[in-house]
Amino acid sequence: MNLKNLFIVFFLGAGLCVAQEEVIKPVDSLQKKHIQIVDSIKVQAISNDLPKTVVATKIKDTAVFALEDMAMARKHDSIWLQKLYSLELFEEVYGAVSNQDYTPVDYEELPTELLKERLEALNARTPFNVEYNPSLESVIKGYLKNRRRSMADLMALSDYYFPMFEQELDKHGLPLEMKYLAIVESALNPRATSRVGATGLWQFMYATGKMFNLDVSSYVDDRSDPVLATEAACKYLKSLYESLEDWDLALAAYNSGPGNVSKAIRRSGGRTNYWNIRSYLPRETAGYVPAFLATMYIFEYAEEHGFKSNGPRIPYIATDTIQVKKRISLEQVAEVADIDLEELQFLNPSYKLGIIPVVASEKYMLRLPVDVVGKFITNEEAIYAYAETEFNKKEQPLPELLVESDRIRYRVRSGDYLGKIASRHGVTVSQIKRWNGLRSNNLKIGQRLTIHPRKVVSKKPKPEPIADENTRVYTVKNGDSLWSISQKFPGVSIQNIKNWNDISGTKLKPGTKLKILKG
Repeated sequence: MNLKNLFIVFFLGAGLCVAQEEVIKPVDSLQKKHIQIVDSIKVQAISNDLPKTVVATKIKDTAVFALEDMAMARKHDSIWLQKLYSLELFEEVYGAVSNQDYTPVDYEELPTELLKERLEALNARTPFNVEYNPSLESVIKGYLKNRRRSMADLMALSDYYFPMFEQELDKHGLPLEMKYLAIVESALNPRATSRVGATGLWQFMYATGKMFNLDVSSYVDDRSDPVLATEAACKYLKSLYESLEDWDLALAAYNSGPGNVSKAIRRSGGRTNYWNIRSYLPRETAGYVPAFLATMYIFEYAEEHGFKSNGPRIPYIATDTIQVKKRISLEQVAEVADIDLEELQFLNPSYKLGIIPVVASEKYMLRLPVDVVGKFITNEEAIYAYAETEFNKKEQPLPELLVESDRIRYRVRSGDYLGKIASRHGVTVSQIKRWNGLRSNNLKIGQRLTIHPRKVVSKKPKPEPIADENTRVYTVKNGDSLWSISQKFPGVSIQNIKNWNDISGTKLKPGTKLKILKG
């Protein structure tokens, strides 16, 4: 029977038990119904030379699956999710830490004496060394003056993630304030990937993630799973503290590795206070702990600085997980359960292709709002049957589930260069250089390279932009990021550069030509 002619499913009450064989609902038991949706948006209009807020509305017809058992009406606000879940916020935080400027910042709303009092109170109730110093004052005031909007966005995201973090931190006996580390690491974006390949809320490198059982395959990246990655981060931080016996040093080691911290201690003459060894640490790590402490201060004194949270859009406690029994895509779940796809991706960020696979030795979970869980379980077999039918319609076969190899040895051939090799294996030039200790881009025929391959996505080359009276062309240099480039052009944002050049990710290849529109 054609899927367009679907029957209505009637759900059994949660308390009703049926003593008979389970009836498997066929794919055509899912019925669609046609409804009208009213979209509305507030816009600014000019009336009598004065701005006035008006509401523009539009009515449109749509079809949704008629799954009953709806516990509550839910509003869809995908714009909010897309804004908080974009990589622009990560690029801003990542760029600010890497390029931290400690020049004094004029911010009259926070006098130095008041800041000293608050830092002293914060120091008394946390195991971190939160002592006043001019560098920390500069970072705190810089955040309050120049990054209020991004800090507010991070607070909105923290409403969802912090209860999860606190639960795991408490279980492992770690300071609850360690939750602020995920803000500095990833701007609370579970799909954030740094220029060196660290991924997830807690920015695990591939090899470090493997040490803590975070697997990566063509479908799934456990480093982007909030629960699994948080548990791994707790274990790693605990091991670092047991080795260094200082939380500030454990933070520094988490960023640059315990080896760099040990070298900094030796070069400083045996000092073990972070502020005394900071000048001997890598530049990014030197700005790392001040960024952490500044973030902690602003969150702990959010109300005093005028930050208010309206509570989480989706409370973590109001979600639950289901073990998936058959292959299904997030798009299919969103369609049959009438849930916003962006919301579903937010709850399930570890599925790289938006598909939840089924593997004999693995357990893959689907996280849903609690009011959707009952509907899914009640109609589970019919939903799986629908998913299978949709998969069978596809012309191209789905990629096989291939676990990424820990490493391979590649022999350089005639005509090879780092960019070509990196593209072939789905990695970056900087990663190959780091894995092999290369200081330049020069290669020799027959040279052996260690590579940790990733999924390769072939793309057609884009035409290079042409400069004209309205356009400038910028050539990407080594070390450039979207954030650092945006700082070179007043009024230009990361999203502007992405839109002008049709960029979806954050990785930039040196030599790439970028179009920058003149203001």
